[in-house]
Amino acid sequence: MTSRTTAVTVAFAHPFKFRNMDEERPAGSYSVEIDEELLESLSFAAYRRTGAWIRLPPGPAGSGAEQLVPIEPDEMDESLETAIAARGI
Repeated sequence: MTSRTTAVTVAFAHPFKFRNMDEERPAGSYSVEIDEELLESLSFAAYRRTGAWIRLPPGPAGSGAEQLVPIEPDEMDESLETAIAARGI
């Protein structure tokens, strides 16, 4: 099965928290990585998302290490829709 990983930067205008996060994070730009696999049974190229993760920098005052936290697909879709609506796109 062919797969691909795409990294995008998402800007949050307000503090946010996903279900798999320990605490709320401040507004700002964060890197999101999306894994997808090719659906080979189709006559055209189409991909299905298999996972998504957000990269969180170390906590306040540089405590801890960078974290890669999984994001549920519905949460990611909702946050992206909110970001697009806030920009008026």
